[in-house]
Amino acid sequence: MLTAFARAFKTPDLRKKLLFTLGIIVIYRIGTHVPIPGVSYSNVQTCVDANKGTQGLFGLVNMFSGGALLQITIFALGIMPYITASIILQLLTVVIPRLEALKKEGQAGTSKITQYTRYLTVALAILQGTGLVATARSGALFQGCPVANQIVPDQSIFVTITMVITMTAGTAIVMWLGELITDRGIGNGMSILMFISIAATFPSALWTIKTTGNLAGGWIEFGAVILVGLVMVGLVVFVEQAQRRIPVQYAKRMIGRRSYGGTSTYIPLKVNQAGVIPVIFASSLLYIPALVAQFAGGNSGWKTWINDHLTKGNHPYYIVSYFLLIVFFAFFYVAISFNPEEVADNMKKYGGFIPGIRAGRPTAEYLSYVLNRITWPGSLYLGLIALVPTMALVGFGASQNFPFGGTSILIIVGVGLETVKQIESQLQQRNYEGFLR
Repeated sequence: MLTAFARAFKTPDLRKKLLFTLGIIVIYRIGTHVPIPGVSYSNVQTCVDANKGTQGLFGLVNMFSGGALLQITIFALGIMPYITASIILQLLTVVIPRLEALKKEGQAGTSKITQYTRYLTVALAILQGTGLVATARSGALFQGCPVANQIVPDQSIFVTITMVITMTAGTAIVMWLGELITDRGIGNGMSILMFISIAATFPSALWTIKTTGNLAGGWIEFGAVILVGLVMVGLVVFVEQAQRRIPVQYAKRMIGRRSYGGTSTYIPLKVNQAGVIPVIFASSLLYIPALVAQFAGGNSGWKTWINDHLTKGNHPYYIVSYFLLIVFFAFFYVAISFNPEEVADNMKKYGGFIPGIRAGRPTAEYLSYVLNRITWPGSLYLGLIALVPTMALVGFGASQNFPFGGTSILIIVGVGLETVKQIESQLQQRNYEGFLR
């Protein structure tokens, strides 16, 4: 990997792309430290220091924003509205025939869906920005902080609208920066920004574990966490690269005097076909009852039950619910993202068949059977990886914001592998041996 980066910097056009990507990353990180107008920066820092390691309900969103959410900066919402909008559009593509038709139109249809994603991102940013401002004004953003009610000193309508507009504009800028990286840089821009946001929280989280440790000044806990992180990275790389290759043979066809086809290829079915999306779905769904209970008044029985069972990461009810939701959403997402009937029809249209399997419906049934078989280990793997922070919380007494959590490791490894592959592919295009040696 280091050799690929060294060769990339020796290639002029690739070096420009890499430096452009690094410049956008620097701008993005600067924006995550610029507070929005109307917020008392000193009170925010007081509450952040007081609640360090216990981010509660907002831990996932804060991780995706690179720690900017709890700092209430212009990029506080980060890339999360765009991720949510992309997932919603992808789910609606299966339900709404118009979106499904646009998806099949090629580049023009994809551009239209991308435009819809941008509009939905802005709408979600307005909604989430309003919720964040209301939470900060009520003092619920930092529970237990003595100055939580003084984060927004001026609670007038004008200041509130200004704060929401600023955060919405910040989200639009983040989306624009990501698209700039995609067009003029290296890799997928949104994935790169997500990678940077998560990686930016690692140093402070690791140092917090060291400072709060009891063995040898915290160095033993620090080393144990690093070791666990390396083992998890190796496991995730192994599983993410694993795939079931289904052989496909194409029959020869005579068109005029020329023969076409007769080639052999394969359909790669990944063990983790759903990626990190089931973990995001399960986390978001578990946040809903806890969020409703947080803003509900009184001390009713259902609110007490939720606070006792579904807000603590080490509670058995929370662990079981989280694991089962991840498994369910893994199967659900694979079912809507991979259509065996469509793949079988396309193979039949171009004269392809799986050896030993008849074309048409038997091929679709075989693909569905294989997909269900490999989704089981993939979903169980996702559930176990996502529960690593909980196991760290129970076994080592670490905070719920364990730096090498399942979601963060999955995203970082996935984006890192994809970016390195793109760099290597571009190097192969620019460094080739000629016909004459």
